[in-house]
Amino acid sequence: MIEKARKHAVRRMEDSFPYAKDKWDKSHATPHFRVGDLALVFTTNFNNVKGCKKLKDSFAGPFVIKALHGENAVEVELSEELSNRHPTFPVSLIKPYKFSDDEEFPLRKKVPQFIPPTESSGIKKITKVLVRVGP
Repeated sequence: MIEKARKHAVRRMEDSFPYAKDKWDKSHATPHFRVGDLALVFTTNFNNVKGCKKLKDSFAGPFVIKALHGENAVEVELSEELSNRHPTFPVSLIKPYKFSDDEEFPLRKKVPQFIPPTESSGIKKITKVLVRVGP
């Protein structure tokens, strides 16, 4: 009885390994960068970005990829504010930039533009005053 249960457990474990490997491979696919692509840089280790770390953006960019150093490093053209940083980053700190294009995303709702109120649309008069009585 115990031997039958052990064989069943071993068989189930062997069946679960390929499934777990497929799931891991799908979520950890290495992005393939090319020179000229746009990429975002992970900024949590940047000490020269002013402001509170908690409130700053986790990615900066997009930046143009200038060169590839093997499969594990990417050199980008940094902006003026990040010019004192070394421009080469490991692939683990780089994320491909995805455009928000209407042709690629036809079902995405467009955000209406905010139109600031003009002087003519201001309140003309107060029609009712609410008074609160008691605590």
